[in-house]
Amino acid sequence: MLQAELNHHLEQQHGATTPSRNHKNGSSKKTVPTTETRLALNIPRDRDGSFEPQLITKHQRHLPGFDDKVISLYARGLPVREIQGHLTELYGLELSPDLISTITGEIMDEVLDWQSRQLEPMYPLVFFDALWVKIRDEGSVKNKAVYLARGVQPDGTSA
Repeated sequence: MLQAELNHHLEQQHGATTPSRNHKNGSSKKTVPTTETRLALNIPRDRDGSFEPQLITKHQRHLPGFDDKVISLYARGLPVREIQGHLTELYGLELSPDLISTITGEIMDEVLDWQSRQLEPMYPLVFFDALWVKIRDEGSVKNKAVYLARGVQPDGTSA
């Protein structure tokens, strides 16, 4: 994606009224930490130094939301190997399946804590609903219902 961003930058310069002699000029290595690891990236450069990447800006010290993207893909039912391929396509990163499993495993404790939290003894009003989602099950994708319940407390706040 960073290469595509540089290509776009160079195309815009070549289309300008003044002729540009700006071209690609290799890349520089940059290491950006995520919650679980440090990612080594190759940031492309141009000859006159006018290229400012938007995805990972100059002097940026971390990759915001990277772990959230991995968790989002996992929550959508993508297996670890597909997440790995997706991240390779998006970021050019070769992450191990173990690292992806570690990132997704980080939230499992929080999910289990939330699921086993103590509920209020009474909710005067409770809403029930179902959300139909596609879930991978036994090698095929099936429509399944995810049942939802939302309780309203006596003070009007929902839980």
